[in-house]
Formats: sequence, structure tokens, C-alpha cells
Amino acid sequence: MDAGSSVVRERLRVTGTVQGVGFRPFIYRQAVALGLAGFVRNDTAGVVIEAEGPGDALEELTRRITSEAPPLARVETVRRETLPLRGAGGFTIDTTQSQGPISVMVTADASTCEDCRREILDPADRRFGYAFTNCTNCGPRYTIVESVPYDRANTTMAGFVMCERCQAEYDDPADRRFHAQPNACATCGPRLRWHTTPTPAPTPTAIPTATQGIEGHDALAAAAAALEAGAIVAVKGLGGYHLAADATNQAAVSELRRRKARDHKPFAVMCADLEMAATCVEISPDAATALAAAARPILLLPRRTASPVAEQVAPGLDEVGVLLAYTPLHHLLLAATGRPLVMTSGNLSDEPIAHHDLDALDRLAPLVDGFLTHNRPIHIRCDDSVARMDRGRLRLLRRSRGFAPAPLALPVTANATVLAVGAELKSTIAVARGASVVASHHLGDLEHLATYTAFQQAVVHLPALCGVAPEVVAHDLHPEYLSTKFALECGLRPVAVQHHHAHIASCLVEHTHTGPVLGIAFDGLGFGTDGTMWGGELLVADLRSFERVGHLAPVTMPGGVTAIREPWRMGVAWAAAAGIEAPFDDERLDAVAALAAQGTGPVTTSMGRLFDAMAALLGLRSNVTYEGQAAIALESAARTVPRAE
Repeated sequence: MDAGSSVVRERLRVTGTVQGVGFRPFIYRQAVALGLAGFVRNDTAGVVIEAEGPGDALEELTRRITSEAPPLARVETVRRETLPLRGAGGFTIDTTQSQGPISVMVTADASTCEDCRREILDPADRRFGYAFTNCTNCGPRYTIVESVPYDRANTTMAGFVMCERCQAEYDDPADRRFHAQPNACATCGPRLRWHTTPTPAPTPTAIPTATQGIEGHDALAAAAAALEAGAIVAVKGLGGYHLAADATNQAAVSELRRRKARDHKPFAVMCADLEMAATCVEISPDAATALAAAARPILLLPRRTASPVAEQVAPGLDEVGVLLAYTPLHHLLLAATGRPLVMTSGNLSDEPIAHHDLDALDRLAPLVDGFLTHNRPIHIRCDDSVARMDRGRLRLLRRSRGFAPAPLALPVTANATVLAVGAELKSTIAVARGASVVASHHLGDLEHLATYTAFQQAVVHLPALCGVAPEVVAHDLHPEYLSTKFALECGLRPVAVQHHHAHIASCLVEHTHTGPVLGIAFDGLGFGTDGTMWGGELLVADLRSFERVGHLAPVTMPGGVTAIREPWRMGVAWAAAAGIEAPFDDERLDAVAALAAQGTGPVTTSMGRLFDAMAALLGLRSNVTYEGQAAIALESAARTVPRAE
């Protein structure tokens, strides 16, 4: 017998995203195929394998772990340890061990896989039309997990007891639902429910009162009929409620804008598949790949000239945010309506997305004509991710559902466990542990009470999922941010970080560098070390420190924060700085020009405020209704200018 086939026994400890992704059944199948004996099990650190057999078979198992793992798995390390032989005769999947410090990470929610999609659309399949179909390759993860290890008892599926057929699938190593924690069917799992609002808002077509309080297939049919009639429907999804409307119906979309108090901010459009999406927007091969990936982000793409999508979906813009259906419920609803649907966050403008049923009923009832809901609780609210393509690469603008809480590698090892609480707008928190950082889902703007409450939940929940007790809290330099005030009062050792240094450090981490580099940070506003508001900065920086070596010319913000809502004021300030007269017809022009000339108001070097000024001076936007609107209008207009060859 050669050395490669000598019988040995090894313990393999695998870390990374290896729970809830079909990793144990994958190991089981590989071990059986290779003739190995032993076991595989989850624990609080990841997956443990003990395998006994020929040495070359163990080498092959190790290779397959790193190169052939299930699609949702992310293997970080495989540590091997030689053990005494036991002479065991078979390979088994053992029960989870929950003792010891937690270090395993929960998988991000994943869109419906092709196998599950086929099942729900196949009249001959037992899961035909079932809106909560999933397997180890897809379905809810992060939004339903209450604690780790990732077992059903630690999720919001704990209250649903599997029927005999589902339990048999769950127990069968040859089945793709083997140990799929949210496994369920229409007999034993969550159910859809449709009901109209207590006092329905006016709609183009009234919804029959007979459709109140119905369940299952009938609930879906009622919601589809309402959408086809021009109604606005609250749809409970993976990470919260959406407000849905027929994206091809100008009247319905306009009515949604009126009720949601969202005058201009674009809506996202959900399509059944790439074919439907291609009727709405221009899709490159790279964009098609990004749209159809498991994360299913909202992708900003050029609007087609003959797009069926109503102009009011993205008024005045040349791009539309499109995403593909990512849950069985979405697939069924789009199949039933046969048209693209607006799917925008279930909230009033700027509020956080509703995810608890009673809160949704309270906040959304005045906005909608009916609710398509279900009885599977959502533990963590999670908005859709937003991205765009940049020279063939996906660039995330909002990292949330489908991406969070996947860990990001650090180019250095953190010498303390850090809780980072971020700034105040577009809030996200993160936990740095060892050589990785885990960022939360998008939380929103902390000035809203419900968002701040979600922030408080996240700073408890995320460290618990990571199995750490933070020692240090990193916060923005701005003394008035709510996140800064939280950091200074939470009892951890605080470390203040300048806003734009943080931007450049995040770019370094993304590209696995430590610096130093010449970093360019352009954004809205960030508190500078000199007490002014920065935003157009050249910093020589590494991960520890920075030196400010250049910036945009400082100008006054006439009227303070009012200049953010009224970009024409920044046009006046920049015109004054250039020694020219601002071309605005406003009765307040002289007073604002005087403020700019006198330097009265906050001083800023912000590129965002320069974008505002240019948008106003070009006649694109003199006032804004949402953050970044003037810059978006400027960018959209710039794309119409022919490029010089």
C-alpha cells in the first residue's frame, strides 16, 4: 500500500459562511463517494468534520471543500489535525454542538433557485403555487435568524412544525432540502393572507369587499386582480413590506407618489425575468449576470425609448432601477399579473421600511388598498440593495439584502474587537473581528425614531451573531450625530474617525491595501478637523492616519442646512466666489447674495454642494425633495452630452 492510500483519521475545521447553505449534506455526499468514515456537524465556530480513510481520499475531500462547495457557501479556512484511528464503519451527520464561543456567520438571504422556481410554477408539483418554497440553495437566512447556530429553533420558523413529507426531505441526505431550516409546504408552513384596509383609500377601481380575509392561492389571486385594477398593495416580502403598483399604469404610479409623499425620488421596478426587464431597460451581458445573481440587487440601467414603464416611475431621469423577482411570492405575483410592478419600500418618504405586521398595518393602511401578507415573522428588516454597472463591474450604492451580513476581508488583523456605528445618514453599522469585518444591512437615516430604534437593535444583534463582545466603538467626528452620542454613552472605549478618512480607508480595505495612498473623497458634508464641513478632499492616508493635502475652495452655505434643500443658494455662493452675478429670479436673491458675500453661514469644501450649485446654475434643479436629487439630475444631463472622440 502506497503512502497516499494509508488509512488516517483527521479532524477538519471549516470556517466561513458554512451553515444554512447545504454544507453538511455536501460533505456527507463527498465523504460517502470517497469511501470515508466519520461524521460532520455544525458548532458555534463553523463546521467540524472527522473523517477516516485513505490519505489520498482525505486530500481529495479537502480539495472539494475549497473548490466545489455549495453555491451559497464561502469557505474562509480549513484547518486539519491528525487523530488516532477509530475504525468507524460509516459516515453520519451529527447533531449541532452549541457550546463554546460563537464565531460562525449567518448567510445572506438568497433569491429563489431555479429548481424551486420550477416547482412553484409546475401544476404537477406538490409545491405548485406555494409562496414559501425554499431549499439549501435559496431562501431566507439573515432576516429570520434570531441567534446562532443557524438551526430552525433559532429562527422565526420555529413555530412551524414540519409535516411528515417535509420532515422526510429534511432528513434525507440525498435531498436538496436536507437540513434546509426554513423547509415547509402548504400543509405545514406559513400561509399568505389578503385583506383590504379598514378604510380603503380611493383607487381607480374599487376592490370588492368580498376579498377581505382570504388565504393561500385565493389571496394571491385577489392581490393580482387588485394590482391589475390600478390599486396599491402592501406586499410582505423577505426583509419588510413593499408598496406595489402596476409600473405601466401612469395613474397608479402617480397615486402612489401622492400617498407616499414622494414627489420625485425614483421607484424600483420588479420584473419576472430578464426578458421582461429587457423591455424596460437596456441590459448588457454583465448587467444580465448581475441582475440574475443570487443577491438580486436593484440595478440602475438606461431606460429604453419604448419602455412600457410609466414616466412617473423615475421622472426626468434616463435610468430606471430594475430588479428581478427574488422570492416565490414575487415569482407568483408577477406570473399572475404578467407585467412589471413598482416595488418600493413600505413606508412614508424617508421613514424606515415596515417589517412587523402591526406596525405595517398602522403605518401603511392609509397608503394602500390592500395587504398581501403572511404569518412568517421577519426578525431583521432589510431593504433591497442598490447597484450600478461600472465598466462591467457591479458597484454597490446600498449594501443590504443579498449581501449583508457576508464578511469582508481586512488587509490587517484588528487588535481589538470594534463596533463601528457610522455617521447619521444612510446608517450602517459594522463589527471588526480578527481579519474580517461584518457590516450590517442598510438602516437608514437616524433622525427618524423608528430608524434609530432599528440602529439600537442592530448594535446588539450583529455582535451577538458574530459571537463577540466589542471592546472599542468607532464613531464619526461630528459631535451632533446621534451615532456619535450613542458611542460616547455606551460604555465602550470611543475612537473618533474623520468622515473622509473613513471613506478612503474603506476603499483601501475593499482593494486589500494598507496605504499610504493619495485618496480623493467627494461627498456631501463631513465634519472636518478644523471645524468646517468638508466634502471635496485630497488626503494622503493609510488605515491609521491622514494628512489633508488639498481640497475644493471653501464657500459659504447661505442659510445653513436650507442651502441643501435649495441648491440655488449654493449657486449664489459659488457665483459670488467667482465674482459673477447669479442668474436666479427669486425675491430672496439679494439677501442670499449678501449672506454669501459676507461669509455668513457654515463654510464647506463639499463637492456635493458644488454639484448642487452647478445643477441650479444650469437650470436643472433649484430645489430638491430628496437627498442627492440635484446631483442625480446633473449626472443624468451629463450623459446626454456627446463624448469627444
